[in-house]
Amino acid sequence: MRRTARIIVGGVAALGLTVAGAPAAAANPVVPRHAVIVCQTASFYENYDSAAGPHRLKRVLTYGNKVGHTPGAHPVYNGWAATFDFGPNDWGFVRFECIGGYDSW
Repeated sequence: MRRTARIIVGGVAALGLTVAGAPAAAANPVVPRHAVIVCQTASFYENYDSAAGPHRLKRVLTYGNKVGHTPGAHPVYNGWAATFDFGPNDWGFVRFECIGGYDSW
């Protein structure tokens, strides 16, 4: 009985060291929910800087363009939402109020 307890404790301690010493795993990416652009036009920027706002305009999206954004999982900074454009398959930032029609396609 004593030997079994020692093996279990030793195994748990070894496991703890292995887990503690292992590099952090990358977070699983969240697949964006299907949505569409609901504004007549929406500027699609490459990035968002909290000090300077959106920068590097990629293109202008129009009403009905298929995009992706998952509220609660993808960031929104001062009204600018991280958005996936399913057209050319790239990420950028669009005004949050221009994203709607979730799960409509």
